Amino acid sequence: MLIRAAKNRGAKLIKLTEISLRSTHTKPHQLPSMASISNLSSPITPLKSSSSLPPPPTAAVHLGFPSKFALPSSRLFLRSTVPLAASLLVKCSQNGGSGSHVKRTTLHDLYEKQGQSPWYDNLCRPVTDLIPLIESGVRGVTSNPAIFQKAISTSNAYNDQFRELVQGGKDIESAYWELVVKDIQDACRLFEPIYDETDGADGYVSVEVSPRLADDTQGTVDAAKWLHKVVDRPNVYIKIPATAECVPSVKDVISLGISVNVTLIFSLSRYEAVIDAYLDGLEASGLDDLSRVTSVASFFVSRVDTLVDKMLEKIGTPEALDLRGKAANAQAALAFQLYQKKFSGPRWEALVKKGAKKQRLLWASTSVKNPAYPDTLYVAPLVGPDTVSTMPDQALQAFIDHGTVGRTIDANVSEAEGIYSALEKLGIDWSHVGSQLELEGVDSFKKSFDSLLDSLQEKANSMKLVSL
Repeated sequence: MLIRAAKNRGAKLIKLTEISLRSTHTKPHQLPSMASISNLSSPITPLKSSSSLPPPPTAAVHLGFPSKFALPSSRLFLRSTVPLAASLLVKCSQNGGSGSHVKRTTLHDLYEKQGQSPWYDNLCRPVTDLIPLIESGVRGVTSNPAIFQKAISTSNAYNDQFRELVQGGKDIESAYWELVVKDIQDACRLFEPIYDETDGADGYVSVEVSPRLADDTQGTVDAAKWLHKVVDRPNVYIKIPATAECVPSVKDVISLGISVNVTLIFSLSRYEAVIDAYLDGLEASGLDDLSRVTSVASFFVSRVDTLVDKMLEKIGTPEALDLRGKAANAQAALAFQLYQKKFSGPRWEALVKKGAKKQRLLWASTSVKNPAYPDTLYVAPLVGPDTVSTMPDQALQAFIDHGTVGRTIDANVSEAEGIYSALEKLGIDWSHVGSQLELEGVDSFKKSFDSLLDSLQEKANSMKLVSL
């Protein structure tokens, strides 16, 4: 059935392409103010360029650590059971364009044989560049401020809408929201066939609340409600960081029936708190049908090794040096064990009777930061059912080109436990690692957002526009 659905996807995507291309020439949408947040079912209405818009809550789109790209665009050399004459070109540029349509890759095997959903960690205009990736097996999208900064500051694709917004009286941050919401909505349209085919289990596009709200519980809830309303798509995930202050926000937002991607998870203890917040939110929702409230928990991997490796090198013993590059995947394997444990038993079974779906583990930060490591180090060893792997260009390219598909996440749990314990014996404090990486992540988000707004202000100035 999955294979048959994949064959039918191409025709649907062609239709969606036409819809998206038509929407490119429409006027920007007006985003509702905070006063209208409580009316979550209200449609988004067209905005006349002369209209003014009350500012949104202090929220910005942030989805993860800024990705670094070696090239403006990447060629993904595909290897599948059928020889391919052409490579798939991922090109996000002012001129548009898309690559060759590929019918089958290892990404299809990853989902159909192992139950893991491959997502793409990038988003820019034209969003129709995602179509060949979707046909190649990509089943969702994540983004981050660095991606939007790169897209908006280096491309002319946003200029017409941006000019109209600022000339219409938009301040820079509000104009930014308009640009981002349009991209998110257009991407959601492209992935909606997958969302429909899987009955809401897959096909999501994520957009995050402001990193400035990382220590503001209620502000995060308000921003999540606002984002959910303005995007107004069934397959959008509102991203909330897993800080101590925002974990309670996850519960509240889930209880409102809003699907959430919980990000910046770096430790097992915080991950367990995130799962509990999801379960608490489902139980507090009062909904008879929980099937449309879903969630993923974004567990970061490569950044863990980046920090722990430095600690091990400082220790400097042969035993310590031998553990470099092993901490992240060991902790991830144990996270999967925790996932299986928490989503079983009487409490979970009671929720399943109401249609509840598991909060899937999502492997984030999957690009290799140390060039000495294999380029699929944070993808190939983390393959398991009911999980997601979101990959930036380089990781996606590597896995399609020479990745192997097989269940690996729990292939050697005892080894993972041994590595985790050995690191503790060497003085590695896992709680400290998680806290430090969380602080660095939030700080990185804030800096990226500030830089992005500066970039937009420069763009406005270059157009000789004056923002309010």
